[in-house]
Amino acid sequence: MKTFLMTVLLMIAPAIQAAVHKTHWGMVDGKSVDLYTISSPVLSISVTNFGAHIVSIEAPDKNGVRADVVLGFKDLNGYQKDTKTYMGSVVGRYGNRIAKGTFAIDGNVYHVPANDHGQALHGGTIGFDRKVWSATVIPSGVELTLISPDGDMSFPGTLTAHVRYTLESSSLRIEYTATTDKPTVVNLTNHSYFNLAGKNSGTVLDQQLMLNADRYTPIDAVLIPTGELALVGGTPFDFRQSHPIGERIQARDEQLKLAGGYDHNFVLNGEGLRLAAKAFDPRSGRSLTVTTTEPGVQFYSGNFLDGSVLDGDGRPYEEYAGFCLETQHFPDSPNEAKFPTTILRPEQKLHSITIFAFGVQK
Repeated sequence: MKTFLMTVLLMIAPAIQAAVHKTHWGMVDGKSVDLYTISSPVLSISVTNFGAHIVSIEAPDKNGVRADVVLGFKDLNGYQKDTKTYMGSVVGRYGNRIAKGTFAIDGNVYHVPANDHGQALHGGTIGFDRKVWSATVIPSGVELTLISPDGDMSFPGTLTAHVRYTLESSSLRIEYTATTDKPTVVNLTNHSYFNLAGKNSGTVLDQQLMLNADRYTPIDAVLIPTGELALVGGTPFDFRQSHPIGERIQARDEQLKLAGGYDHNFVLNGEGLRLAAKAFDPRSGRSLTVTTTEPGVQFYSGNFLDGSVLDGDGRPYEEYAGFCLETQHFPDSPNEAKFPTTILRPEQKLHSITIFAFGVQK
C-alpha cells in the first residue's frame, strides 16, 4: 500500500509547487546565515546560504520510510569547523584541482594559493564554500548569489555566480550561471556525499553504481590528471554496467592505489542534458539518477574520510561513509588544452544544469 501511495505521489507531484521555509541559522562575518527547507510530497531538502551547502535530503525507502541520504552537520557551527570535506557545498571559483595552483590566460599567469599537497583544490584556501551567499526565495526553491571580486584567491575578473536549487516531486535541479568582467576560469559543482541507506548507516561499498563513461582521466601521485583520456574497458573504472562500489576498490591497480580508492574524473558520453550516473542501495531500495550538461563527473568514494570529522551528534564519518558524484569540467583543464575549456570571457555566460532524481526499487 505504501509503495502504491508513493507511486501516486510521484505521478501527481509535478503539478504541486514545492514549499519553501526559511529559518535563521546564525551569523558569519556580520552576515545573516539562513536555512531554507524545500519540501515536496516526496522529498525534503535543506540548503543554507553559507557556502551554498546542501544540508540534508530526506528521501523515502521502498517502505516509505524517510532518511537523510547526504552527509552533513546539524548546525552552522559544524560547517564552519569543517575545513576538510566540503560536505554539500558549492565549490569554486574552480572546483577540483589546478596543478601547483598555476594557470595562464592570454599570456597572463595567475597563482591560486595551494591548499592540497602543493596543488590548488576547490578554489584555494578560502573558496566559495566558505562564503556567505545572498539568497532569494523563488518558486519551488531558492537562488543563491555570490560576487567574487577581481583577485579573489588570485583569480582574475569579478565573477558573479548564481546557483538555483529547485525541487519538483522527487528531483532536485541545480542550475549554475556565471558572468565575468575579465577573462577567467570557472568550474562550479556541488560536493554532496551520498549514502542511499541513510547517513551514519555504514559504508557505501555495497551500493551499486553505473557511470555513463567510456573514458576517464588518470591521475599522477598528487591527483592531477596526466592529460590522457583512458578507456575504462578491462579496468576497475568500468562502471558502464552497474557494479557495487566496493567490488574492485581493493584491486591491484596503480590508479586506485594513488587515490586510496576512486577519486577520478569520468568523461561522460554524449552531449547536452544526458545521463551521467545511476546509484542504487539494495537494502533500502533507494535509487539516484544523475543527469547533467557537464562534460565530466568526479566519482569520489570517500577515501579520505578518516573518522576525524564528526556529525552533529558526535558520530564519526569513517572511510567510505559516502560517495560523491561531482558533475563538472575536468580537473586542471586550464593547463590541458585538449580538455574542454573552462575559460569564461566577458561576452560569455556560463550555464550548467545538474538534476539529482531520487526513486525506489524493490
